[in-house]
Amino acid sequence: MTFNEFNFKEQLQDAIESAGFKEPSPIQEEAIPIVLSGKDMVGQAHTGTGKTAAFGLPVLNMMKGQNGVEAVVIVPTRELAMQVSDELFRFGKNLNLNTATVYGGQSYSTQLRNIERASIIVATPGRFLDLLRGGKIDIKPSFVILDEADEMLDMGFLDDIKEIFTFLPAERQTLLFSATMPQAIKNLAQTILKDPAFVTLTKKDMTNSKITQTFYVVDERERDDALIRLYDYKNPTKSIIFCRTKKEVDRLSTFMVSQGFMAKGLHGDMEQRQREECIRAFKSSKLEILIATDVAARGLDVNDVSHVFNYHLPFDSESYVHRIGRTGRAGKEGVAVSIVTPHEFRMLQKIEKNIGAKLESRIVPDIDSVKLKKVAELKNQIVEQEIQDYALALIEELKDEFDISTIAFKLASMISASTFVQGNNTIGKSESDIKRLIENSSRYDNDGSSSGRNSRGGRGGRFGGSRGGDSRGGDRDRRPSGDRNSRGGDRDRAPRGDRPASDRGPRPSGDRDRAPRGDRPAGDRAPRPSGDRGSRPSGDRPRPSGDRAPRPSGDRPSGDRSRKRD
Repeated sequence: MTFNEFNFKEQLQDAIESAGFKEPSPIQEEAIPIVLSGKDMVGQAHTGTGKTAAFGLPVLNMMKGQNGVEAVVIVPTRELAMQVSDELFRFGKNLNLNTATVYGGQSYSTQLRNIERASIIVATPGRFLDLLRGGKIDIKPSFVILDEADEMLDMGFLDDIKEIFTFLPAERQTLLFSATMPQAIKNLAQTILKDPAFVTLTKKDMTNSKITQTFYVVDERERDDALIRLYDYKNPTKSIIFCRTKKEVDRLSTFMVSQGFMAKGLHGDMEQRQREECIRAFKSSKLEILIATDVAARGLDVNDVSHVFNYHLPFDSESYVHRIGRTGRAGKEGVAVSIVTPHEFRMLQKIEKNIGAKLESRIVPDIDSVKLKKVAELKNQIVEQEIQDYALALIEELKDEFDISTIAFKLASMISASTFVQGNNTIGKSESDIKRLIENSSRYDNDGSSSGRNSRGGRGGRFGGSRGGDSRGGDRDRRPSGDRNSRGGDRDRAPRGDRPASDRGPRPSGDRDRAPRGDRPAGDRAPRPSGDRGSRPSGDRPRPSGDRAPRPSGDRPSGDRSRKRD
């Protein structure tokens, strides 16, 4: 089946072809006809299955393009909001349909201006509910989509979702997508949907079975070394390295060039001409490594990419599936390699759970392993090399100065330089370390917590102290204090020094500025209980004889003394 069979509007079909979409995924093939029919729908599918296009394409096709917001998409995190918004804008730009992204942490005024010009709102629940409650927006969308409903349930947004629907018109088409169907989501579906159709996608449809997926566990400081070692060992013919940020792309591309690789970066800040030149060079094999962000690589269709490297894990499972889908195309086999730290291990497990595939753990090869592989490859090259006439002429010339053995040794020394391996001998975690990580993680799950819930920052979070590495730890919309008008969290608090004393609650005793002990009368000091200090020999502290009259040690027990040690 092809997208042409859905009979989309010509402008939308052009956008689909420009994005490089040829055949619909299983969820798209089943969901699009149902959405086009106008029915409500419940889709049970994991991230990475093409859900955005499954609901986005038919909704865009049915939108009238009139003034005002016609569609609302509610998602759990700001990263997903930006991703969905970008994709819908890309498909709808030929139809003059704009999107507005709404999430916490951004200016209200900026988001309101964007909403005024938008046909589609993609929002996280906290900020969207704030706008509705405060009367800042008054919209009557014809289409409402809940994406990753179970994730919103886990994050505590279920009540917000229910309240949001009290502000929306009763006459609407509602679509709900969820990876799992707990009872709370089933109850929600019964409440907000009318006689819905159901589409369920099995895990076997998630990823390409011809892609070998592996991961290597390293410390944060070892990422660059591990990447170079893996390139030395795997020797990919053409590869893409995925980074999370544009800044990371720029730094890593400079680093890879300094190591002798033909590499270039690709991200959204580049001019269109630069982007086109970079992609053209990569497709024609003038460039062996492309270093890109998720957004920049969307729609990139290159059939001979042998390897995909995740320099960091992506923010979500859908991005992971999109990344590794750049290899193993056109029926060929591919390799997907992820570099992770112990703090990211739970994120890795969540991806495995969502995509229904198991990634194989490997250890970064040591220097001897890489050398052996390089030497074996070199031997094969020598065996398969055909003897050329110009080579015979060169040998004859050299024989005037050297015997044949010396010539052979010299030539072997020249070509053996390619087997040199740099860096530390041992990089990353050992097999026993990785096994321990897996056991600890399994033990955590058996204690009653799921891998999916651990994505929430404070529940044994995947990243521990490494907040920058996780999408859903520090970056997701958690209804920050600035986003909640009605929950007390939105108060603007003046700095402590700028508030009158009457506004401040009592400070704990440990915070008071205490006068030096010698400046306070003895009556101001409460006696300390004997448990506040341990016993001390009388010789531990010299006391000037003039401070007080000598007292026999038996006059009172040490616990009765109110004088504190200096």
